Amino acid sequence: MKDNIFLKIDGLAAGYGRKPLIEDISLELEKGQILTLIGPNGSGKSTILKTITRQLKAIDGIVTIDGSDIFRMHSKELARQMSVVLTQRIETELMTCRDVVAMGRYPYTDYFGRLSDEDNRIVESSLKRVHALELADVSFNEISDGQRQRIMLARAICQQPDVMILDEPTSYLDIRHKVILLDILRNMSHEDGITVIMSLHEIDLAGKISDMLMCVDENHKVRLGTAREIFANDTIQKLYGIEGGSYDAVTGGVELAKPCGSPDILVIGGNGSGIPVYRKLQRKGIPFYAGVLYENDIDYRVAKALAADVISQKAFVPVSKNTEEKAYEVLNRVSAVVDCGCEHGEYDRINTELLKEAVRLGKKYNDIGSIERMR
Repeated sequence: MKDNIFLKIDGLAAGYGRKPLIEDISLELEKGQILTLIGPNGSGKSTILKTITRQLKAIDGIVTIDGSDIFRMHSKELARQMSVVLTQRIETELMTCRDVVAMGRYPYTDYFGRLSDEDNRIVESSLKRVHALELADVSFNEISDGQRQRIMLARAICQQPDVMILDEPTSYLDIRHKVILLDILRNMSHEDGITVIMSLHEIDLAGKISDMLMCVDENHKVRLGTAREIFANDTIQKLYGIEGGSYDAVTGGVELAKPCGSPDILVIGGNGSGIPVYRKLQRKGIPFYAGVLYENDIDYRVAKALAADVISQKAFVPVSKNTEEKAYEVLNRVSAVVDCGCEHGEYDRINTELLKEAVRLGKKYNDIGSIERMR
């Protein structure tokens, strides 16, 4: 094994009973790296995580941490190496949140489970790390689902593991606490050298935090790669079987299906000004043209997903004669032109000229509502 490989999975087959659901999983992670599993519901992500954490018996293959086979470890030894945050609820009866977090110290306590002063310090530190000190003396049964996620993460941190396994840790969390949780995991991986394996539904966040991604598709096939490799093409579109809309791997944005029909409106925007107009037209089911947009403009990728056609120009060069001709041809064809209010410069002065021509033809409008009132 290479000296820098800390966690290794070799030929793992996971499933129920003796029937494998997913087979031949192999990967190597360095200490402090983050691997995120993504894929549709039912693809087998949780099955993989439950097998790695020994909640399910592996059908084949091995998993090693720092060269030691986890399937041969004593449970207490494994608990010192690996902490787990899964989605199922735990029964706590009358336990406070501090009590739940303190459970993470049990692999280090004596037969009676007594906590030392150092153990109590680590409990407090773990609560503080997930911004939950104010919940310490509150009954675990009385807090929200999102708060429970944070307390369970604190318990996992409290174990001071080398490896942390999390199944959908951002479930039930609002956007603020999603960011906080993932920031905590990133800091633990970078500062403490903790290797993290988790599943996420938020594809854009997975791409931002992960060193490696594991795609698990509906046929239980696995593909590994870096974020750059996975998001470089239509892998995500195929992975989730997106047909009615689109996923933009560059921006991480999901768009609903573009309106059907023949467009009769040209939207002239740029610099983000066109996006709310595109989406308003999409919600109303009104097809439209968009342009003239440079391909590096913030409007371009949304326009490409929602517009019937985009009049575009490659970045960093003047608008070509062919693009100008197409723009005027579209302008003459439609009955309305929406001015999104973007200021246009020297390179895209064609849009200024198009708006002047739209005024001359009586086709220029400043918003969708004006068009609807005129019709």
